[in-house]
This record gives sequence, C-alpha cells and structure tokens, in this order.
Amino acid sequence: MSTIIPFPARYSAFALCVAGLAASLAAVLVSPHLWAAWVALAVFAALSATGVHDLRQTRHAILRNYPVIGHLRFLLEFIRPEMRQYFIESDSEAAPFSRAQRSLVYQRAKGEPDNRPFGTQLNVTIAGYEWINHSMQPTKLENHDFRIVIGGTPQPAEANPAQVCTQPYSASVFNISAMSFGALSANAILALNQGAKMGGFAHDTGEGSISQHHRVHGGDLIWEIGSGYFGCRNDDGSFNAERFSANARDPQVKMIEIKLSQGAKPGHGGVLPAPKVTPEIAAARGVRVGVDCVSPSSHSAFGTPIEMMHFIARLRELSGGKPTGFKFCLGHPWEWFAIVKAMQATGITPDFIVVDGAEGGTGAAPVEFSDHVGAPLQEGLLLVHNTLIGVNLRHRIKLGCAGKVITAFDVARMMALGADWCNAARGFMMALGCIQAQSCHTGHCPTGVTTQDPVRQQALVVPTKADRVRNFHRSTLHALQELVQAAGLDHPQQITAHHIVRRISDTEVRLLSNLVMQVQPGALLGPLDKQHNVFRTYWPLASAESFQPVTQGPHGLVSSLALAA
Repeated sequence: MSTIIPFPARYSAFALCVAGLAASLAAVLVSPHLWAAWVALAVFAALSATGVHDLRQTRHAILRNYPVIGHLRFLLEFIRPEMRQYFIESDSEAAPFSRAQRSLVYQRAKGEPDNRPFGTQLNVTIAGYEWINHSMQPTKLENHDFRIVIGGTPQPAEANPAQVCTQPYSASVFNISAMSFGALSANAILALNQGAKMGGFAHDTGEGSISQHHRVHGGDLIWEIGSGYFGCRNDDGSFNAERFSANARDPQVKMIEIKLSQGAKPGHGGVLPAPKVTPEIAAARGVRVGVDCVSPSSHSAFGTPIEMMHFIARLRELSGGKPTGFKFCLGHPWEWFAIVKAMQATGITPDFIVVDGAEGGTGAAPVEFSDHVGAPLQEGLLLVHNTLIGVNLRHRIKLGCAGKVITAFDVARMMALGADWCNAARGFMMALGCIQAQSCHTGHCPTGVTTQDPVRQQALVVPTKADRVRNFHRSTLHALQELVQAAGLDHPQQITAHHIVRRISDTEVRLLSNLVMQVQPGALLGPLDKQHNVFRTYWPLASAESFQPVTQGPHGLVSSLALAA
C-alpha cells in the first residue's frame, strides 16, 4: 500500500486542499482579473493552513491523523443533540422531558388547544403505567383556583406567642419552584413574577435572594434562605437578624423557606466565581462585587435538630409571624427522624416542609450528584408524610413537593402520595420558551432564560412570556379540575393513593395504596415491631440533640429506602 500511495489515505483531504491551493494560485497568476480565482485562493489557503495547524497541534489526536476532514467529526458532534431532538427521537423517549411533555407545556403556555386525537400514544400495557380511577358520579366544580392555607394551625398551649404564625398564606396548589436570579436572567425573573402576579400564585426566589427584578411586578414571593444567607448575611457569611427582618417583613414576601438541600445536588455547596458576581447579583445577595460568592454545604446558624427548630421559630418571629418552613432532599433517614424528634422535644413545628426530589434541578450539578445522590421525590415524600402521621404532627404541617411535576396528573399523583401542593421549575422555564438545549451552565442559552448576556436576554420579551407563564398555570389547574371532577371529588387534596392504579405486569394491576408505605396515626409513638423496616432500623438511631446517628446496628448502617417493599 505504501508503494502505491505515497502517503496515508487519511491525508487525502489535506492533499486535495494543497492541490486546490496550487491550482487557484496558478489561476490567479494567469488571470489576475478573475474574482473567482481569488475566492478559491482564499478558501484553499485557509483550508491548507488549517491542515498544517492540525498536523502540528498536540491536543486532538483525530486532527493529527485526519487533518482538515477531522473537523467534520467535531461539527457533527456539536449539532448532534439538535439533530437527534428534531429528526430522530420519538415523542416519548427523550430525557429529562420528552417531546410530548414539552409540547404540552408549549401548547398550554400559548393558550393553544392541548387535546390529542386518535387515542393515547402511551403504552398502557407496560409495567409502571398509571391512571386515576374515575367515578360514575362526577362532580361539577365552580372553578380551578384550588388553594390551601399554609400556617395558622393552632399551636400547643405552651408555645411562645411571639413565635406563632399570625400571617397564614392562602397558596395555590401549583407554584413556581426555587430558581435564583443569576441562574435565571433578569428578564426571566421579571416574566415569572409578573405571570405569578397575574395568575395569583407564588414565586420562590431560590437561594439567590430577592433581587430588584423580583420586586417590579409585586408577585407573591417565597423567600428561600440558603446556607449562604444571601440577603440576610454579615460580611463573614453568618446570619444577620436585622437584615433578615427588613426583607422578611416586606408585604410581598409571603413565606420563609430555609433550604437545607436541593434535589439537583444535595449535600453540595457552590461557588459563584468572582467574574460572575455583577453589581445586580451582589446587591441581591448582599455580597461584594467581583468577589467569589460562596454557598457552603451546610448552615452555620444551627448545628443540631433542636437548634434548627429554634432557628425556625426565630425566623417566624423576626418575619412578623409569616409561615416559616424548610426545604430538603431526603438523605440519611436518621437525620430526618432527628428533626421530627426535635419537633417533639421543643414543641416547635415548621408551618410547612417542601420535599425536593433527586430528579429535580434546573441548574448545573456534578453528574454523580444528579444521577446518584438523594432520594427520588416519591420515596422522600412518602417517608416525610408517613413519619409526620406516625407522630401525630401531620395536621400542623403542610407539605409541598418538587421534582419533574409539569402535568395535572403529576400534581394529582403527588397529592395522592401526601403532598398538599406542588412546585415546578422546569415546567415554568419551558413556559418561558426553554427548548431543553441543556446549555444552562454555559451562559449561551438560546432563548435568554438562563443567561446573563444582555443581548441574549433581549430575546425573552417579558410581557409576552408573562402571559405564557400565567396561561400554563391556569391551563394546568383547569386540567386538574377536570381530573378531580372525573374522580367524583371536590378538591385535589381528597385524592389518595386509593385513586391511583399502577400496572405491575401484563396481567396484574394494583392500587397505589397497596404498593406504598402507609403509617397509622400515632403509630411511631409506641412499639415499632409492626412498622416498616425503615422505622425499625433508623428511628432508634435518631436523636433530637444531633444529626449524627446515636449508635450503629449490628451490621452497620445498611440503607433501607425501598419504601414500597
């Protein structure tokens, strides 16, 4: 082969470029007035120079072996996600959200009909398929504005009057989940908050605190307080009560939410690099411009479950009696049980708890954390709901949840598992125009949702997108109303695990109530012999005095999160 071809065939493209350069150079010399010859000369000169560079560079082995033509591989790889999304993948196969799911959000956000002809596209015979049972006597409801009251539940007689919730909040059962300014663009925050104002639902600030863009339209805010205490911190990053009270007493702030962890990367802190700490972000977070903004992995304001309960009571008092709670993604069960025991020991309970599923997360996170850290929403919600029932505290605490909730059936299913309301992040991002390009962390978001680039942000027109946010919320709740009516109920809170059916195999289906854990009221206050293994194993290890386990079992701490077993 080497005697027939003086150089490897993989250099053919480079050789053709050199030959073209020589030919075009000759053409220019012969006919200097011919513009096409000059164009060809410029093109082949650039390609030949690229080939020489490819042979000399040391970063890419493919380019050294395949000069010039090797760039085609990188081009095809660059456009592969778009080609797959638009031409190859089916409507139901993509992740994290399928084309069918995204189309539903787009249709509802635009106010377009979302009915589908010719029957379901789902495989109803596959294991895991679920449906809600309907009634022979459907109800007829006045409207779809389903609401719940958070806070204001009677406290024990010995409760400190100054630390009781005196400003309960009537919340929609479907709200915008936590997304910070900085992760989202200014225009995205403006549109989300205006949509929340128009639709009468709540907008969670995310741990980036309350920016000037949250305040423009006056939509209801849930102020999230993370471990960095942004918006209520001292210069050293510790909690500042005066700054907290000043923000928390703003009438626009309806609830206070302490973030213990998030589904995208539970147990992982974060750093916003100095170049990204703009004057706007610095003003919202209470940090210095151009200095690394550190979000620690844990809180400094408390170190034990009992201290956490007292911190919740303190924030409730400092806010003027507004509903105060916390958000977390379930991790070690004994830590959650320790928090519950601290509620029992102190008599202090949060007004609400938001359970974040590991499948959630709008921001970038390490792959290992996204894929393998934290409990999925179903398991986390079930354990939290049943634990509170087991210690007779469920009636005093409202439960929210978040994690891939975008359709009315998603909301209904989560309520069947114990939630009082649901939050959505990516669903509302798609209502803003997000196309799931998954470039959120690059600053190159094609729709202006997750970028700080002022030019890219201009693509997101606030009034138009605010309408879409409102439409998506309204249409989703209208669909929820129809599900509730079909089931013969009066409110989605009446949906239980007895209403949801899951296919187990080709020949077997079961009610969800027969598959998931269900604890009887007060059951954890007595012997644990007949309780689920997760309680028998981990409840004795939990202490209100510490997040650490009291002792290890004879075989070590073997996880038992298969709650449906």
